Amino acid sequence: MNGINDPQLRAAYLKRLGLAAQPPTLEFLQLLHRRHVERVPYETLWIHSGEMWGIDPSASVVRIAREGRGGYCYHLNGALAELLGSLGFNVHRHVGGVHGPDGPSDEAVGNHLVLTVRDLPCEENPSGIWYVDAGLGDALHEPIPLVAGTYQQGPFLLTLRALCCGWHLFHDPQGGFTGMQWTTDEAAWGDFAAKHTYLSTSPESGFVRIGMSQCRNATGVDVVRGLVVLRVGSDAGKGEPLTDRNEWFDALRDVTHLRFDATPSEVLDRLWDRTLRTHREWEASGRL
Repeated sequence: MNGINDPQLRAAYLKRLGLAAQPPTLEFLQLLHRRHVERVPYETLWIHSGEMWGIDPSASVVRIAREGRGGYCYHLNGALAELLGSLGFNVHRHVGGVHGPDGPSDEAVGNHLVLTVRDLPCEENPSGIWYVDAGLGDALHEPIPLVAGTYQQGPFLLTLRALCCGWHLFHDPQGGFTGMQWTTDEAAWGDFAAKHTYLSTSPESGFVRIGMSQCRNATGVDVVRGLVVLRVGSDAGKGEPLTDRNEWFDALRDVTHLRFDATPSEVLDRLWDRTLRTHREWEASGRL
């Protein structure tokens, strides 16, 4: 993987993370991962604004580096893989499947893009292989050794188990999903195309039903879900719906670091109108 070829684009990406280029060490990988999940939101508002992004990693890099946006797993991990490759890390993509309490299923395969980084051994991880994932929303704050065991990251206890041909991550009960299973084979972008179409267009997809933006940090996760700001982890809580447009966009920026630097005003109008309408419909249904 060659990564980002444009030095100015890479510099802009790193600037968003508040970093400068460094040699590809384990310490730098850990710092990059933390900054990425803290400053680049896991967000699905592009679905609700009608932008309907593809999963080309080059486009994801531009949106993150220059436009203040985020994305979901294909965008976040896709772009991060490009950045890591350009910095000299030995990064690999894999096919994953996020699942609920019923466990892994064939239907889930391909609904998640997983990364691993190799050649960074240390005492706790002599193989030098690390599980890297900036695209699971409220899960990893920093990389996990690709070693079976339990890992405490802030308020969340994450468990990693080895399988015959892959790995299985179990999330903390406080988290937004139950687990995620992946294979060690190298993935191609075509492995994700069908699931991306389903997740971003199907009325049955949770991403389509309600828009959200969230950022992980050392003590939990901050979320704007629909019109509601909430916190999971330390100082957990839930606010009242933000029915004022300016307050809502301010919350997206201040709470989840989501900016719309290159988004046309008519797209933002469409996003707000749909989000408010969805909220009013849910209010009327009595489900909120």
